[in-house]
Amino acid sequence: MSQNFILGLDLGQSQDYTALAILEQLEQEQAVTVEGSRAAKKVYHYHVRRLERTRGTPYPQIVARVKEIKSRLEGAALVIDSTGVGQPVFDMFEQTGLKPTGIYIHGGDRVTHEGGTYRVPKRDLVGVLQVLLQNSRLKVAPGPLSDTLAKEMLNFKVKIDPLTAHDSYSAWREAEHDDLVLSVALAAWYGERISKRPKMTFTSRPVAVGGTFEDIMNWRPR
Repeated sequence: MSQNFILGLDLGQSQDYTALAILEQLEQEQAVTVEGSRAAKKVYHYHVRRLERTRGTPYPQIVARVKEIKSRLEGAALVIDSTGVGQPVFDMFEQTGLKPTGIYIHGGDRVTHEGGTYRVPKRDLVGVLQVLLQNSRLKVAPGPLSDTLAKEMLNFKVKIDPLTAHDSYSAWREAEHDDLVLSVALAAWYGERISKRPKMTFTSRPVAVGGTFEDIMNWRPR
C-alpha cells in the first residue's frame, strides 16, 4: 500500500474564511465484480488528517503556515483555489518555492489546463466527493472542525441551468460557508484527476455522477 499527502487550500478574501485540509492518499486494492466475474483494481482512499481555518489573517502569514506544514510532509502536493483572490496572492506561494497547483473554479463543463493552473467546473469537484463518499473512500479523523465539515458537505451542491447546461453559483460564497469542504474537494480532485493514477487490472466503465448530495444525509465523520 502506497501513501501520499495532498494539501487543499481554499483562500478566502478579507472577510472570508481560509481553510486548509490535509488529506492522506492511500492506494489500496479493491475487489469488484465485472460481467459476473470477480476482479481487483487499485484505487485511492483519502483520510482527512487535519483541518484548519482562519479569518482576517494576512496572506504572508498563511504562506508561512503552509510552508511550515509542507516542510514536515515530504513530497506533499499543494492545491490552491485562486478563484477569488487572484494571481498576485497565488504568486506569493510560488515565490516561496512551494510549487502550488492553482485551481480556478468556473460554471462551465470542461477542465482546461495551462502551466500549473487548471480551470475546473464546480460540478467536477462535487462529483469527485460524491463518488468517494458513495464508495466509502473518504474518511475524516475526529477533530474540532469535523462536525463543521459534515454540515458543509450536506450543503455543498451544484445547480445546473437546463438551458445553458452551466452551473449556478447562487450559494457560492454567499449565505453558506463551504470553505472546509472546498479545501477537501480541491485535494481529492487533484488526487483523483491529476496525480499519478494506479493501474487497473481491467478496463472500467465511466461512473455517472449527479449534482446532489442526497446520499450523504446519514454521513458522519469517522
